[in-house]
Amino acid sequence: MKKLILIIIVLISVNAFSQEKELWAKSFINKEAPELVVEKWLSDKPEMEGKFILIDFWATWCGPCLRSIPKLNKFHKEFSENLVVIGLSDETEATVEKLNYPEIEYYSAIDTDKHLNDIFEIRGIPHCVIIDPNGIVVWEGWPDLKGFELTSEVIQDLIDSDK
Repeated sequence: MKKLILIIIVLISVNAFSQEKELWAKSFINKEAPELVVEKWLSDKPEMEGKFILIDFWATWCGPCLRSIPKLNKFHKEFSENLVVIGLSDETEATVEKLNYPEIEYYSAIDTDKHLNDIFEIRGIPHCVIIDPNGIVVWEGWPDLKGFELTSEVIQDLIDSDK
């Protein structure tokens, strides 16, 4: 009986830790990323050649999106030599520019036509995509999903694996 209980516990544990990452968008992992098209840059246009690109699909009304901004600011500073962070909103320029807290320190653009939102089939935000210097999606998802969080360590591992 003890062996049976132990087997059940092990099976439950393995299942709990082997769950697939849940996405609220179409997966592009290990595929060529769609072309980055924006309606208007609200910041300077970044130099992206030879760098990783982190696109954050977000909105001013989205609480989790606003809570992600300080972390994205940190990534922007920490990995400035290898990573370009871009916040992409489908809201109007006026709406995005009204947001003054938290301050966005990375690149920002709008796409009110939802061109990329439609290609990625975004159904939930924030949704982040990291594209390697060769144009391949190497990370995607909700940046705070338990067990799949986007962290400095994850980004550093992606950068290191490209060398």
